[in-house]
Amino acid sequence: MNQTETILDQIRDFADRAHGQQLRKYTPERYIVHPVRVMRLCQRVTDSLPVLASALLHDVLEDTATSEAEILEFLTPLMGTQEAEKTLKLVIELTDVYVTHNYPRLNRRARKTKEAQRMSEVSPQAQTVKYADIMDNSIEIATQDTPFAPVYLKESRSLIKVMTRGNPSLRTEALAVIKEALKSLHHTGR
Repeated sequence: MNQTETILDQIRDFADRAHGQQLRKYTPERYIVHPVRVMRLCQRVTDSLPVLASALLHDVLEDTATSEAEILEFLTPLMGTQEAEKTLKLVIELTDVYVTHNYPRLNRRARKTKEAQRMSEVSPQAQTVKYADIMDNSIEIATQDTPFAPVYLKESRSLIKVMTRGNPSLRTEALAVIKEALKSLHHTGR
């Protein structure tokens, strides 16, 4: 195992501990399976340690009690200050801002519109991770939550259309995954 793999394994374990007993919404799997799949999708197009680390950590700020300071404190001895700070910046970019808790007066459409505008302006690296996140979620939601899937898939397609700065091949693949998922829903009558 090389040094990068060792570091990524430690980051995966940190993210797993942060997510604690959380399970995936539609399966009895530990939550960490999703960030690992997102990281593996990203590995197909980049070997950037901050990008891969942020893929593993992309839901930690949003879905756990872990703070930015705790993430930085964990990452710095592993990666060095510069890469740790870059990773944290990506995780912050990947953390939804326009959520119900922060904007209770906005309906879902308004929050998603504002979030799409924000995501259109984040770094290409964060957009690349988001493409992978959407791909993994789209596959799971399309098969496990057919009533909600059309809403999620259409929102995701709109989001990817405005996120044009990430890896172009992963972006194209994410759009194809959404298109295929929508087509499969139409064939099942959903």
